[in-house]
Amino acid sequence: MKKNRILTGILSISAATLLVACSTDTGSQESAAESEASSIESMAEESSMSGMDEMEGNDMEGMVHDDSGEIPEGLKEAENPTYNVGETATITDGHMEGMERAEATIVGAFDTVAYEVSYDPTNGGPREENHKWVIHEEIADAGEEPFEPGDEVTLEANHMEGMEGATATIDDAKSTTVYMIDYQPTTGGEEVKNHKWVTDSELSAE
Repeated sequence: MKKNRILTGILSISAATLLVACSTDTGSQESAAESEASSIESMAEESSMSGMDEMEGNDMEGMVHDDSGEIPEGLKEAENPTYNVGETATITDGHMEGMERAEATIVGAFDTVAYEVSYDPTNGGPREENHKWVIHEEIADAGEEPFEPGDEVTLEANHMEGMEGATATIDDAKSTTVYMIDYQPTTGGEEVKNHKWVTDSELSAE
């Protein structure tokens, strides 16, 4: 009888030990699995953020405008502009995100011929279609007469990366007053300085 009690006690202890071991092993496995899942999720988030940063960097590349405020040789100040230097106006037709409805401060006003052009950037970037605007004084070998739609020209403007020296096709031409402006993008970010160019028809006094 005593032996049976001892045997029963040993079996109970063994079963309890086995149960604890299994429980501990299962808990360890679950903990390891949770840790691994957390690590994978963290790596995925880091990779996603890195990819977004890279995409944003690529999107901005080539979109950095020349803000030097340099005026092409031969460009004449407007005699009677709609908006004078220092005045403000609302941009009604934006060439890039954040321009439309932004308030612009007039930095300069000039009478010239403004061209809408299409060209392949010299830095290998994607083709620019119907780019607004390049002015007459920013085109190589520009004479007194304006160019016409369909003419091929060489750009001397450096508003954007890959523009200077590119061969372009004139899409449209208009005699107008062009303005150099400062504006705060409606999408946020830093103020854009000396943006070239906007025309009378793209501004409103409202």
